[in-house]
Order: sequence, then C-alpha cells, then structure tokens
Amino acid sequence: MTDIRTTRLTSGDRDTARKLFSLMAAVFEEDTTELSDIYLDNLLRREDFWAIAAWAGNEIVGGLTAHSIPMTRIEASEIFIYDIAVRADYQRRGIGRRLIADLRRAASVNGAVDVFVPVDNEDTHALDFYRALGGTPAPITIFTFAAEQYPPGGPNENLHRPNQTSHR
Repeated sequence: MTDIRTTRLTSGDRDTARKLFSLMAAVFEEDTTELSDIYLDNLLRREDFWAIAAWAGNEIVGGLTAHSIPMTRIEASEIFIYDIAVRADYQRRGIGRRLIADLRRAASVNGAVDVFVPVDNEDTHALDFYRALGGTPAPITIFTFAAEQYPPGGPNENLHRPNQTSHR
C-alpha cells in the first residue's frame, strides 16, 4: 500500500477542505459550486461534522465526509457517512479501507456506538467494499423530500423560531 496518512479537517483547514470537496465531486462526476469561505469555516467548526482527508505525500488522494447524529434512546451518537471517495489512480490500494477504519476509531473515542453508510442497491462495487470491511447490510429504504415541499396546511411557523418556548 502507498504510504498514506489521514487527517480530520477542522477550523482553519478551509483551503484543504475546498480541495477535498472538489476531488470528491470529480470522483463522483458531480457538478459543484464554489463554497464560500464563511460556509466552509462554519462547516469545519462543527464538532458533529467529519471531513477526513487521505494524503499521499503532500497530495490529497481521497477522503470522506460524515455527520454525528445524537441519539434519543441512549446518551451516545451514531456516525452517518455521507460520502467517501478516492481518486481513480489511487483506488484499490487500501485508502478507502483506511478512511473507514480511522473514522471508526475516532468515532469510538468520541462516544459513537455505530457508523453507518447508505449505498445504492445498484452500486455493486460499494456493496462489495462495505461487506469486505465487515459491514452488515440493513434492509431499509430511505425516502428523500425536497425542503421546500410542505405538508397539507403549510409550514408550521413554530418550527422556524428557535428561541420560542412552547407552553402546554
């Protein structure tokens, strides 16, 4: 395996994050827009956001993004892997495996009990990859809703006022 190191990006790593996110979009062949400095700084300041870059020398060759989700049934969190990507010329060298392993170790230290990742059923490469790492598939279906769609009756005004106290 190539000599790879990983780092969790935090406040102050804006330029590195911008490079990582661009690399990930390129690997997935997705369009992307330039993220503002303020947006990146706010994102990287969040303790519940994980951006881990994989480096070969001074070059970013892959990475992942994930989010900590606090549980309501126990005093712990779970980690939701949103994206993991490795540059094509560095794939099949253990970098994705390393990113997952490093996230799992760090998640455990930070009180997370599980790490999970959604995978499209048609993405057999990803399914095989996560199975090879010892992941257990869960028979679930995820539904997606656009934020601007409201239920019948319109939006609930109380949901938009974070400082309002509810009284019964």
